[in-house]
Amino acid sequence: MNPDATGQIEVSAAPAKVYALVSDPGALAGAATEYCGHRWLGGATAPAVGAKFRGRNRRGVRRWSTTTVITAADEGRRFAFDVKLGPIPVSRWEYLIEPAGDGCVVTESMWDRRPGWFTPLTVVATGVKDRSATNRVNIEETLARIKSAAE
Repeated sequence: MNPDATGQIEVSAAPAKVYALVSDPGALAGAATEYCGHRWLGGATAPAVGAKFRGRNRRGVRRWSTTTVITAADEGRRFAFDVKLGPIPVSRWEYLIEPAGDGCVVTESMWDRRPGWFTPLTVVATGVKDRSATNRVNIEETLARIKSAAE
């Protein structure tokens, strides 16, 4: 299935360095547009498949939190996670990192997993009517910040 929003950028840094940024929820919060912080859950202290954290998000005056489960942690290559609000699936996010020249190409993708009945509630909570279009812009901004931090 194709992602609902995706973006790509070339980064003049080693794949391992970029992976360290995108797989660290604290570092990623510094680059992301809406996601702004985390707290590890269930004894987790580092990114690994199955590790969970509570993500804090904001958009203007709106604030919300979600639960994130890491689903892929292939060092230097791929980092992915699923986001839920309670038991309700919200989205899946993935960072692919491919070596290219003296650096790498980073692709960030998002799949919207919200059930149809849940979408209007998230519009009220986040203020975003078109999540895919908003996330395409957010992804561009996040990737530019990752590039800046890595280089």
